[in-house]
Amino acid sequence: MAGREILNVARLGTIEYRAALELQDALVEARQQERIGDVILLLEHPSVYTLGRGANEKFIVASLQDAPIYRVSRGGQVTYHGPGQLVGYPILKLEGGARDVHRYLRTLEQVLIDALAKCEIAAGRRDGLTGVWIEKRKIASIGVGIRRWTTLHGFAINVTNDLACFDAIVPCGIENCVMTSLAAEGRPEIAFETFADLVERQFASVFGYDKIRTIGAAELHSVVERRGASMEIQQ
Repeated sequence: MAGREILNVARLGTIEYRAALELQDALVEARQQERIGDVILLLEHPSVYTLGRGANEKFIVASLQDAPIYRVSRGGQVTYHGPGQLVGYPILKLEGGARDVHRYLRTLEQVLIDALAKCEIAAGRRDGLTGVWIEKRKIASIGVGIRRWTTLHGFAINVTNDLACFDAIVPCGIENCVMTSLAAEGRPEIAFETFADLVERQFASVFGYDKIRTIGAAELHSVVERRGASMEIQQ
């Protein structure tokens, strides 16, 4: 993909899931009104489970141990987010030939495959399934939403998070799905922020941006306030 100029990147640290939803809504509106350019939020969530808009609750198979659960507007089934997992929410305006959902999904997968390759981990795709895999082990999940060709939701890739938290669900509705992480694949020395740096750079490269611009909480607050919303954004 080419023809893009600046990718705005917000590294938000740990942020509650509801606050991230509200922030995405505000940014999608701002992007559609051309008040901001393309932006990706990179962050972690406290433990939370989410269901896609058409997800079946039968895939929750055990107690969630007081972790909240949200049904949201992304595609896909049930998944888990928690500390040590890198979550990316791209807010991109898809135009021209980029207005292709399958192309967008495959491009997100390629970003993560390339970032893992920089860590000497050979990952790839599986026929008929969305996400990123190491042989038959799943390391990254993808579930997106698109409003008037502006994207929201995105990807989650396991870095150092507790994989036992997936035991309460059938991840992504895939029976016998085994989840893995960078740490579980023998790369525990790769720090979370180091891997986030790799993903940031690969995202810009694969999507064809010329420059990366870091944006902070003050700029995000400005977007949110103009929408009439209020939330706490941490960095």
